Amino acid sequence: MSQPIFRRSLLAMTIASVMAMPAYAQQEQANEDEMQGLERIEVTARRKTESLQEVPVSVSSFGAGDLEEIGVEDITELQQRIPNATIQVSRGTNSTLTAYIRGVGQQDPLWGFEPGVGVYIDDVYIARPQGAVLEVFDIERIEVLRGPQGTLYGKNTIGGALKYVTKELTGYNELSVQGAIGSYNQRDLKISGQTALTDNFFVGGAIASLQRDGFGTYLNTGDENYNKDLLTYRLSAKWLINETMDLKFSYDNTEDESNSKGAHRLLTSTVTGQEPLDNVYDSNTAMPVDNLVETEGWSLIYNWDINAEWGFKSVTAGREGYTNTNIDFNSTGEPIFMVPAIYEDEQFTQEFQVSYTNNDNFDFVGGVYFYDGEACGVFGTVLPMYLEALGGVTVDNGGCVQTDSFAVFGQGNYQMTDDLTLTVGGRYTKDEKEADVYRYTYLGVHFINRDPADSFGDPFAVNSEFTTKADWSRFSPHVALNYKVSDDVMVYGSYSNGFKSGGVDMRADQSLNPTINEPYDPEIVDTVEFGVKSELLDGRMRLNSAIFYSDYQDMQVTVQRVVPAGISSQVLNAGESTVKGFEVESVFAATDTLNFTAMLGYIDAEFDSVVYEEPATGETTDVTDAWSFQNTPELTYSLGFNKTFETAVGEIVWSANYAYRDDVQMFEAPSPLDQDGYGLLNTSVVWYSDSGNWNVGLHGKNLTDEEYRVGGYNFGPTFGDDAVVGYYGDPRTVSLAVGYKF
Repeated sequence: MSQPIFRRSLLAMTIASVMAMPAYAQQEQANEDEMQGLERIEVTARRKTESLQEVPVSVSSFGAGDLEEIGVEDITELQQRIPNATIQVSRGTNSTLTAYIRGVGQQDPLWGFEPGVGVYIDDVYIARPQGAVLEVFDIERIEVLRGPQGTLYGKNTIGGALKYVTKELTGYNELSVQGAIGSYNQRDLKISGQTALTDNFFVGGAIASLQRDGFGTYLNTGDENYNKDLLTYRLSAKWLINETMDLKFSYDNTEDESNSKGAHRLLTSTVTGQEPLDNVYDSNTAMPVDNLVETEGWSLIYNWDINAEWGFKSVTAGREGYTNTNIDFNSTGEPIFMVPAIYEDEQFTQEFQVSYTNNDNFDFVGGVYFYDGEACGVFGTVLPMYLEALGGVTVDNGGCVQTDSFAVFGQGNYQMTDDLTLTVGGRYTKDEKEADVYRYTYLGVHFINRDPADSFGDPFAVNSEFTTKADWSRFSPHVALNYKVSDDVMVYGSYSNGFKSGGVDMRADQSLNPTINEPYDPEIVDTVEFGVKSELLDGRMRLNSAIFYSDYQDMQVTVQRVVPAGISSQVLNAGESTVKGFEVESVFAATDTLNFTAMLGYIDAEFDSVVYEEPATGETTDVTDAWSFQNTPELTYSLGFNKTFETAVGEIVWSANYAYRDDVQMFEAPSPLDQDGYGLLNTSVVWYSDSGNWNVGLHGKNLTDEEYRVGGYNFGPTFGDDAVVGYYGDPRTVSLAVGYKF
């Protein structure tokens, strides 16, 4: 059977499964006189608490209980349950996030570059992808919004936004302990709790230690590869000042000391003769495997219910991050092409919100937002065999980007009739950036130091050394119209605009490209969306769908090419693109104890015009027909169920799902790293005691042991050897978790 026919068959099967649910429900109704409907899901996608079914936005929501039931460990596992989304660990890292929604994201996690999907922890924007692979513990829910969210969430949310909402402090005495053991010597411990110190002052905390041996080994050193060694904790306090005011403080800290991640070579080394290893999780390295990622943040959130109509909210927050890691691009054990790197970042944000609610027909939320952040880094390209007669070469590249951003925003909902509501909003953003960039070439082999002035003495060549400034301003409008066809069915149409901030290429080499100190421009997305949100069969079936069309302008693309003097980097505003597709999400309560779930996403993303200039020659190249969108599978779908069994010793819940992702291209240009379509099969069985205190869960993931790439590097015959290496998703794992709640 040919691949296109196979894809259409999968698509038809998924649609048929969703459409067959009502017929199955009618059959079950004959056997069930009374059925409970689906639970109401509340979200804060529009900066206020609403039912999922009332929000004219494509949003998926996952509650803490749902995530515990299927054994979700971190946010990357949500990729299997969200249409048209890529949420993965970045190439060569353990905790850096690669996030794409509807074809928009950030492939290159270099400091100073901006994400296309915004990540938020309790309304606090997380500017950098390092450390953004958030562990799931002590949370209330996770929301994923699809499409541009520029009005309420600001720049860098042109693909969407991921909201990580921590557990609220209630003042009740709670203590929860969970331990887990599993494949590859997994050893996890999570403890969380809260209490009231006084009638109006509550405190809480949570800590998680997550340990696991490597999926593979560095064969030449014996060190573990793809292991996990992470400690994270969170502290919080809430003061109920009076009946109308409260103040909440939160602090979180994560330290990841997992080994640096070694890649799998796809080609035989021309230097050492090493062939691709049988186990994709095994590798070799000529570098230390030491790796450290530290992130911490604090926030102070003040709420004031001024009266029945007006409210005020202040969100003050700061975050810092530090990464020290090593990447061996050749992965042979011989020192051929090595990159040690250090990243540092800090940010301070302040948001003031004002909300108004008129119970008759109008509500509004608006405010101002300030961002002050600095991202710094340095990495060395260490080439011991290049110009070997002179002792090799080290290229030291680094600098800092200072960003100051101001925004004013507002969005209102006007109920024109009992059934028709108009939403209008907009956000004005002013961005200012200043970047210092340097690139020095040294003779000899050196591992980098933090301060370039103390690195290796005088450089052999100064490739770049400049300071540049730029500023941009943008107004992002939003308008939506939603109509309640009935109490259970709502249709909506919307137009949204968003932008991703411009910047400076921190790999800039002016000796190869004299104009590379000129900043690249923001990228812009305009999206039109039509959707239906419905609850059918007396509330036992939730069926939400949307179609969308996006005009994607000035898309930022990082292009790196090997040249005799090194690697030429260039960030392009790559012309015009069009993205269109549809999404379907459904939950069906066949009986009181049996639920089915289905998700389907289809996306057609293509470049309309891409022309770039070669830095060395000035010649232009049209790659419109040669390039395709990266990290954007055409088809994604998931089918699952959960079944509850009532027993004499408690409740047992059995759940399973199968998630499929179509072919994925790792970069804009085709490469050997591109991943064919694949599916993952998972299942869980969880027992809950009658008392509600105990739970025991057995979780199996990737049961068919599917081998699939999630990232890689493709430098071809770099400096005398082929550096085409891949990084892979988790193999089959099984874990047993035991929890007790006091």
